[in-house]
Amino acid sequence: MRPDSWFEALHQCQQQGTAYVLVTVLATAGSTPRDGGSKMIVTDDSEFDTIGGGHLEFLATQQARRLMASGKEQQVVEHYPLASKLGQCCGGATNVLFEVMIAHGQHLAVFGAGHVAKALLPILAQLPLQITWIDQRSELFPAEILPNNVKVIVSEEPVEELKALAQSAWVLIMTHNHQLDYELVGASLARADIAYVGMIGSDTKARRFHSKLSHHGLSQEQIQRLVSPVGLADIPGKKPIEVAVSIAAQLIILLNNEQAEVAQRSKTQQQKDWLQSKQLAKLMEGSL
Repeated sequence: MRPDSWFEALHQCQQQGTAYVLVTVLATAGSTPRDGGSKMIVTDDSEFDTIGGGHLEFLATQQARRLMASGKEQQVVEHYPLASKLGQCCGGATNVLFEVMIAHGQHLAVFGAGHVAKALLPILAQLPLQITWIDQRSELFPAEILPNNVKVIVSEEPVEELKALAQSAWVLIMTHNHQLDYELVGASLARADIAYVGMIGSDTKARRFHSKLSHHGLSQEQIQRLVSPVGLADIPGKKPIEVAVSIAAQLIILLNNEQAEVAQRSKTQQQKDWLQSKQLAKLMEGSL
């Protein structure tokens, strides 16, 4: 559902881990289309709310996306004189604040805090991932302070935690309980918006789960989304660190593929903005 206001859009972006720019009209002088304090949200491909429309908003949107493309969180103030050259007839001037929030990485939920998970998390924590680490047993989590991008959840109902995950999250299942693994797999595959579902285990376990999921009504299309055994097959070894490296390698490949897709979408949007700007400039030249 599309947000109706900048505040709702801000909440949605934060919940989904989407990069955005909060654009705010600061001090104004003379006549301006909106008062100071007016806000809008600009994302890679959408705008929410308005700071008054017209060429001012168009240029502010372009500037927001340029700042987003830099990949740097920052605050920038731009001055805009609302003269005829800007396509505004107000005659005033305004300062606009751009607050750039870059996506804090792909969200990954890791279910299970056993030996492999303990070997894996220090590797994954060094990647641009937001990690939620979930287990029923609090005593299994490390006593030392974890990196800022790792959040620990001790839950008696891990499946309920899965239901609360943001859109496009990745799920990695490696609990101590096969029945819990099965419930987590079923709940993950039932959500079409979960972008990756991986489960540790043998080929035999994977085949058993495939058959059971089919009998419980999941389609073959849903079942084929399950990656199990998880990890790269050409990295040998069964020690926890060896399995952890195999899984990390697979996730690194996925992560880099996703970042390439995001960069391409951003480039395409910037090209569209540039063409629109050129067309608008020609129209304005013809009206002067």
